[in-house]
Amino acid sequence: MSKTPAPFDVIVIGLGAMGAATAWQLARRGVRVLGLDRYAPPHAMGSSHGATRITRLAVGEGPEYVPLVRRSHAIWRELEADGAPRLHDAVGGLVLGHGVHRSTLHGQDDFVGRTMAIARDFGITHEVLDAPALRKRFPQLMVDDDERGYYEPEAGLLRPELCVQAQLVRAEALGAQLRTHQTVTRIERQGDGVVVHTADARYTAAQAVLAAGNWTPALAGAPYAGALQVQRQVLHWFRAERPADYAPDRFPVFIWAHGPQPEDAFYGIPIADSHGGIKIGTQQTSVSCAPDDMLRVSPPAEAATLHATHVQGRLRGVTAERLHAAVCAYTVAPDARFVIEAHPHIPALTVVSACSGHGFKHSAALGEALAQRLTEGVSQIDLSPFALAATAAPGRQGASGAMPSA
Repeated sequence: MSKTPAPFDVIVIGLGAMGAATAWQLARRGVRVLGLDRYAPPHAMGSSHGATRITRLAVGEGPEYVPLVRRSHAIWRELEADGAPRLHDAVGGLVLGHGVHRSTLHGQDDFVGRTMAIARDFGITHEVLDAPALRKRFPQLMVDDDERGYYEPEAGLLRPELCVQAQLVRAEALGAQLRTHQTVTRIERQGDGVVVHTADARYTAAQAVLAAGNWTPALAGAPYAGALQVQRQVLHWFRAERPADYAPDRFPVFIWAHGPQPEDAFYGIPIADSHGGIKIGTQQTSVSCAPDDMLRVSPPAEAATLHATHVQGRLRGVTAERLHAAVCAYTVAPDARFVIEAHPHIPALTVVSACSGHGFKHSAALGEALAQRLTEGVSQIDLSPFALAATAAPGRQGASGAMPSA
């Protein structure tokens, strides 16, 4: 066992989307930060990768998320103005669905209708397009006569690896100590503070933030180990016959709910990265696994099934030829909510997971809000709706599926 290092103000466990944002925002406030990660972020072993992610202001998951994504958009722009590479492209976004049923997504009934209602309530610029308007604006889409679409011009894509890297670089420049290839084995209460154990060290701090994604249930223990599920997801990049038709200047990001169940939906991102294909994905919600046992490759049959089930007959000119695939996982809470709260048995430990497959677009603002709460006792954006107990509050929808924002 190595010698115990000097105590820190805050230890951030996990340096993906949430951890990188929190470490940077704490370092900006002069906090003595230690960041730990079992790999070397940005990496492809968690949830914060895949070249592109969807972002949208009218989030049908609920109005409590809107302040987070709005503030995150501002923070991405601040980072770009400070010299970061392009992180956010507002290529526009569509949320599509049938008028004959109320599609359940992200734990919410009538996801398309809720998206439209939230846009109206928050004054978010948008259009509602019927089938003829959709076909005229986006001839790449083969929509049914009863389908409608919500179009938001400020929606678009994020580049997750670049977002994580930009914040980690700035955190370290401001004095944060970031230690990679450090596997945390347990977290304990020590008086009013915490002790974080790794395989070969022991770190103490006044507070800690657990943002370990897929490894959160095991590290946090009860009640999280029983409530949070880790689910393997696969992302596919398919070849388009006419790549220009699916370029970001001609085609938006989209979420398409073509049936009533979460598994009926799929999402897509235009050709905007080096893989050269249109990115397509779904989210499976029926099989959970341990992160260390997860299959990290995708057999060709998975792409064939997705294309036949979702893409064929809906996206004109998108072939079944898969150019690339990636595997990631989401840590999913009941009703596809977020879980952000003080640990009930370790008060100095803040648990920041799960984000249920739709968290990346909110991550920059969540990091800022957490830093505010840890240093000032309160955050400008209310985080109280994201306690674990709130996921089971009366009136919550019971669907377990959450479409990823990847």
